[in-house]
This record gives sequence, C-alpha cells and structure tokens, in this order.
Amino acid sequence: MPDAGERIDRAFASGELNGLHGLVVLRHGKIALERYFSGADEIWGDSRGVIAFNADELHDLRSVSKSIVGLIYTIALADGLVPKPEAPLLASFPDYPDLAADPERQQLKVAHVLTMTMGLAWDESLPYSDPRNSEIAMEYAPDRYRFVLDRPIARPPGEAWAYSGGATALLGHLIAKGSGKRLGEFARERLFAPLGIDRFAWTNGLDGREAAASGLRLRPRDLAAIGQLLLDKGSHAGRQIVPADWLEQCLTAQTQTKDGLGYGYQWYLGRDRAGEPWFGAFGNGGQRLIVSPRQQLVIAIAAGNYNKPGGERMSAKLANEFVFGALAQ
Repeated sequence: MPDAGERIDRAFASGELNGLHGLVVLRHGKIALERYFSGADEIWGDSRGVIAFNADELHDLRSVSKSIVGLIYTIALADGLVPKPEAPLLASFPDYPDLAADPERQQLKVAHVLTMTMGLAWDESLPYSDPRNSEIAMEYAPDRYRFVLDRPIARPPGEAWAYSGGATALLGHLIAKGSGKRLGEFARERLFAPLGIDRFAWTNGLDGREAAASGLRLRPRDLAAIGQLLLDKGSHAGRQIVPADWLEQCLTAQTQTKDGLGYGYQWYLGRDRAGEPWFGAFGNGGQRLIVSPRQQLVIAIAAGNYNKPGGERMSAKLANEFVFGALAQ
C-alpha cells in the first residue's frame, strides 16, 4: 500500500490527520503499511510533552484496554479459572453480603458484566476531568468494586447496553482472583508472551491495582498482533492461545450498543459497506483496533486527541478513507 502511505504523509503534513501518532496495517498477516509521527502525548492524563513516535514507543490504549481484558477473560474462562457467563455475579464477591441479599441484584450474572448490560446506573458521558463521571468517581471510591456493584438499579439486568468502565474493573478483579496473579502478570503469561510481546505497561489506579478499563499501554505493532490473533481464530505460530470456540463466543454479538453496533465480550461488532463483518475496539483520543476477516486486514491506530470533542473522527477518516479506501481502488 505504498500510495496510501504517501497520501497519509501528505494529509498529516497538511493538518488533515491532526493527532495521529502511529498506524500499523496488516494484510494477510504481513505489515502492509506503517507510519509514525510526532505529537503531544500523555499517560492516563499526565502530559509527556511532544513525543517523536516510533515502532518501539508504548502508547496508551485507553478503552481499547476493555476489549483486551475481555479477551484475557476469555482465556481465563477456557482455563477454568473464572466464573462462567451464566454464574451469579455476586457469588464472586463474598465481602458484600448486603448486596448479595438484594433480590434485584441477585439477578446479576457474569454475562451482564461481559456485555455491559448490568442495568446499574452508570454515566461516563461527562468529561473524565469531572468527578461526577462514574469512572472517575469509581477511581476515588474507597472500594472500587463495591462502588460499581452498589450503584442504583436503573433497569433489569440484560435489558440494555450501557457503557461502563466499572464492568471492566469487575472483570479485571475476577481474572486476578481466579488466577492468583495480578491482571498484568496473567496477561503477560497467557497472552502477551505467547504472541512475542515483550514490552507493555499497565497504569495502576489509585488503589494500586491495574486500571483494567483504560490503563494498558502497548506498541502499535503489538496491538496489531492481537488483532491478527483474532483473525487467526486464536492461533499463533502453531499454538492455540485462545480456544477457537471460546473466541467465537467472545466475538459474537450478545447485545446492541446505542449506536446500533453489536457487542460481544467487550468487543464491538459491525458490518462494512459490503455487508461483511468486522470487529474492533475503540479508545479515548482515537485509539482503534479494527479487524476485517473479509479483507484479511488489521488496522491499529494510536492517536493523541484525548478528551477532544469529535477526537475519534480523525481515526475513523484514516481507517475508512486512507486504508479501506486504498483497498477499494
């Protein structure tokens, strides 16, 4: 895709792709396009100044972390380390007997956490600098897991999808509890190392635990490798890292988002203009991972448009016009 690379360079220089830090495109398992640029960056809100990005630079994934946690939970499910989707959720939180005694909360299943259909009041529509944002309020709560599970009941579990970093925090806890390891360590052993990912970071929350919903940092090439793993039905270099049947369940729409996309176990699912399926992950600032089985294509985007209204539009334009558009020519 040499022409696409030149077009991207020109578009960045003209300001059309402001905030773009890195792009890796895999086609049929090989790098077809790779670009890096300089720009202002931050780690979980703390400024790093202007960074000259390259292939070795880690980058915040923000809410792409949620989808990676969904994949890690799927691996732990296959290992028998975590509760199955149909298991009662509060049975895994014995420290909260008062919540477990609530008849309405007794209806909560692990599946409702995996698919963000818990029915508990949660609002991340406010800026992440606003303490009224539910994820920020969770961060400052004395006990993040109790904070999530104690939210007012807004609707019956399973009835509707509602974006929730709290749901991902619960999954991170279940993975750590079931494996007996920190979330990052289990991820390293069962996902990252088998893929050859030897560098990553996971920002901790105020309680010292990994911020499951938004704290993972990877290199764009390594994020693309995870996309390729999904494309290859959980197999890499002859090793089945994620059992194919469990991965299929993870990437099957269990509910629908407010935007009309399908939603599996923390992964978004849609169809392209030809009606062919894609699945992906999205994060604040323009972070993206898009996987197209029909095109045998993986797109990993790192960007710095954090907390900017419409900050995701640049990444959408990059993927749709400059990558998919190049394939259509």
